[in-house]
Amino acid sequence: MKLKIILEPSDDGGYTASVPSLPGCLSEGDALDEAMANIQEAIDLYLEPVEDDLMTGEGIEVRELVV
Repeated sequence: MKLKIILEPSDDGGYTASVPSLPGCLSEGDALDEAMANIQEAIDLYLEPVEDDLMTGEGIEVRELVV
């Protein structure tokens, strides 16, 4: 999966990273490399399934799709 990352200079001299296709997925870093590493971790956490999100009940199937 390819995602566009927006890197903007912060007021404190670092960078803020955001992912337009994942609302609310933000991170920061003191340098570009650090901001990119931090946004990768934020993306992983954003996309991680949460047990509470899974619906269970009669006739409900849960499947995974890799994109």
